[in-house]
Amino acid sequence: MNLLQKQGFFNSLILYAGVALGFFNLIILFQRILTIEEIGFFNLMTTTISLLYAQFAGLGIGNIILKYFPYYRSEDKKHGGFASFVAVWSLVGFVVFTVLFVVFKDSIVSHYKDKDGGPLLTEYFYYLIPLSFLVMVFSVLENMALTVFKNVLSSFLREVGLRLFTTAGVLLIALKLIDYHVFLIIYIIANLVAVLLLLTYIAKGRHFRFSAVSIQLISERKTFLSYGFFTVLSGSSFVMIQNLDTLMLSLLTKQSFVFVGIYGTFFAIAVVISLPAKALSRTSLQIIAQSWVTNDIAKIGKIYYKTSVVQMLIGCLLFIGLVINRQFIVMLLHKHDYAPYFNVFIVVGVAFLVDMTGGLNGYIMNVSKYYRLTTVFIVSAVVLCVVSNWILIPRMGMMGAAVSYLVTMFALNFAYWLFIKIKFNLQPFAKAHLYILLIFTVCLLIGLYLPQLKNVVLDMVYRSAIVGVVYVFFAYVLKISEDINVIFDRILKKV
Repeated sequence: MNLLQKQGFFNSLILYAGVALGFFNLIILFQRILTIEEIGFFNLMTTTISLLYAQFAGLGIGNIILKYFPYYRSEDKKHGGFASFVAVWSLVGFVVFTVLFVVFKDSIVSHYKDKDGGPLLTEYFYYLIPLSFLVMVFSVLENMALTVFKNVLSSFLREVGLRLFTTAGVLLIALKLIDYHVFLIIYIIANLVAVLLLLTYIAKGRHFRFSAVSIQLISERKTFLSYGFFTVLSGSSFVMIQNLDTLMLSLLTKQSFVFVGIYGTFFAIAVVISLPAKALSRTSLQIIAQSWVTNDIAKIGKIYYKTSVVQMLIGCLLFIGLVINRQFIVMLLHKHDYAPYFNVFIVVGVAFLVDMTGGLNGYIMNVSKYYRLTTVFIVSAVVLCVVSNWILIPRMGMMGAAVSYLVTMFALNFAYWLFIKIKFNLQPFAKAHLYILLIFTVCLLIGLYLPQLKNVVLDMVYRSAIVGVVYVFFAYVLKISEDINVIFDRILKKV
């Protein structure tokens, strides 16, 4: 098993363990212990505001690390003072952005004053600063670890560790040992623990040593600033695309955090579909960055195709599983608020499938010499997302936000695909994708039209089992993915 397969395998296990725990938290615990407004605020705080805050405050340092570290790698582990440079850059950026954040506090808080759940933002506004700082530091450490192909621990801490703390916190609320206020403090402490553990792990590996920043690094500061500026725009813009619908639902509707709670829950369920992409891309990113250094276009093209096929194949299966078990999901969500909006989830799920099928198109561009165009594409997508949300949310509510997200993801991925095809003559699509669409259609119809059992749990089990067996059988027989077939062949030989 090569590096890509090995780390991708472990990351997949971690991600799916994390999503199982996340499902337990969000669908079982949150729905029974927290109010919709509290769920909405927690989602906005942990998956939207803190991520955007960290993106802007970091000034593109994550992408600078991944793109430029290979040029400064050295045997003495000082790497020209790269670690020192990263630390200074991150701290300066965070201080500057935090000053601006505090200056505009009154304007931000006043907008939410009369909305459902608005008082939560007023009360916990300053909690966002330490949380965002820890999110930024963790991201920096994670990217440093990626440069030496050490990404399993960071994946575990992010996907499993934080969720375990969340589980403990919400259970303590259920036992009436703490309130929502202490629950948020526990989550911030969880992020601190994750940062300290990852920092200790990297330090023990002795891959980096703090030293004076080299003259060569200093001389490139304008290049870094330029690249950081463009990539922070593209990076934060991509985070904005994934969160603008949530933000604008809170801004444009009276229900505010109630709608954010419902939509955020459905969005989090749909994220399950993208997990194969996250697991595979974490290891593929640095390999692609290194391939650009050696100008190995053939390797980039190979990874581009393989990731697209595998992501689409697994993503379609997960999407089918969620859609055909609608009754089971609504039952788990417990609150009656969700049932009328299930179609919102379906549209968001399709948007995730579109993005996954594009493979690593955005990253291929982002670490190439055309990285500035990535910013143009993503900023344009943000504008499209804002305009479409502004038009659709007042008319369609949550469904308007979902449709806007789908349109934006399709437009962005089409732009990436077209540019990479024209400039590098690379594109990920082949007959394998048509086979996947055929299997997807057949299995979705089977799942939807199977007789329904009275017992919801038994219905979910038998429906999922039949569809899963049919899907896997056709995927194996048609040899859609060589990598997946190799894994199944090994399993079959052992059996």
